[in-house]
Amino acid sequence: MAKNRFRLIRGAPVVVAALVLAACGEQNRYAAPPPPKVTVANPTKQPVTQYLEVTGNAAAVNSVDLVARVQGFVEEIHYRDGDYVKQGTVLFTIEPEPYQVKLDQAKAAEDGAAATLRQAEAEYTRQSSLAAKDFASKSTLDQALATRDSAKASLVQAQTNTRIAEISLSYTKVTAPFDGIVTARLVSVGELVGTSPTQLATIFQLDPIWVNFNVSEQDVLRVRAEMRRQGLTPADLKKVPAEVGLQSETGYPHKGLLDYAAPNLNTATGTLPVRAIFQNADRALLPGNFVRVRVPVHQVPEALLVPEVALGSDQGGRYVLVVSGDNVVEQRRVDPGQTVGTLRVIESGLNPDDRVVVSGLVRAIPGEKVDPQLQTASATK
Repeated sequence: MAKNRFRLIRGAPVVVAALVLAACGEQNRYAAPPPPKVTVANPTKQPVTQYLEVTGNAAAVNSVDLVARVQGFVEEIHYRDGDYVKQGTVLFTIEPEPYQVKLDQAKAAEDGAAATLRQAEAEYTRQSSLAAKDFASKSTLDQALATRDSAKASLVQAQTNTRIAEISLSYTKVTAPFDGIVTARLVSVGELVGTSPTQLATIFQLDPIWVNFNVSEQDVLRVRAEMRRQGLTPADLKKVPAEVGLQSETGYPHKGLLDYAAPNLNTATGTLPVRAIFQNADRALLPGNFVRVRVPVHQVPEALLVPEVALGSDQGGRYVLVVSGDNVVEQRRVDPGQTVGTLRVIESGLNPDDRVVVSGLVRAIPGEKVDPQLQTASATK
């Protein structure tokens, strides 16, 4: 009896241990975590103007090197470097005295030629009268006629010399050919100029200003097709608006119009040179500025847009993450277009009712389930 009791007591720990292990197994059973929460949104649908976006550079409508056209010493400089001047403003004076003397000399010679002509005409008239009465020979009359004609030619030559002298004198004053900004002078007062073509300064017209850019052959074909669709002719080109923005500016604050398109493509680059013109009273654009250019091509009445942050990229291209009907994440290849604020146009690959992941992207793994929280795309950041 005592031996059996001992066996019972000795077996009790085994039973207790088995019960404890069974209880622990029930408490440590694995429970899957809930699907991660992500923010999704349907694409925004709105009218969008599609633009041709390129890079261009600003250029002065007019720019001229001011050159000394007569020889002489610089007598006076009438502007300060960088001044804005009006057309006709005198900028440099090259000593005028020698040219004034030559003009006076030419005028005196002209007066002498005029007096000689008057005398020759009077003599010819007299000889004509005498010849009519047979008091003068025909040879004498011919001589008077030749003398008169020679005097006429001498007067014309003298008048020409006077005009040349006037032009040379006018070149002693170098004036602005148009309204613009004059660069720093390249000569000093007292310096001899004009012995060879001597550049004095340069003047730039900044208002209005041109912006030159190049359009690819593919874009040219697209624009021309759109013009045909709208019934526009090449003459309507100058009615097409253009917008530019500097690298330091947001958006495209400068508004202008297309001004010129080359009649042929550049075979070396496969591009078409195009130009736009902009009012530039505040001189925000300077010749040589690199600018962002956009030109409207056509209107899309119902474009699909998603937040820029929703777009990803890999070696296969651009994509967005879409949550399916059973809340499984899918990777969807898309063809993105232009940006509109913080949104990006999706030209293909997306449907209006797709639920696009716009926040919590690191938790959205393709092929895995998520807990989607819907909000509008326009409200996303």
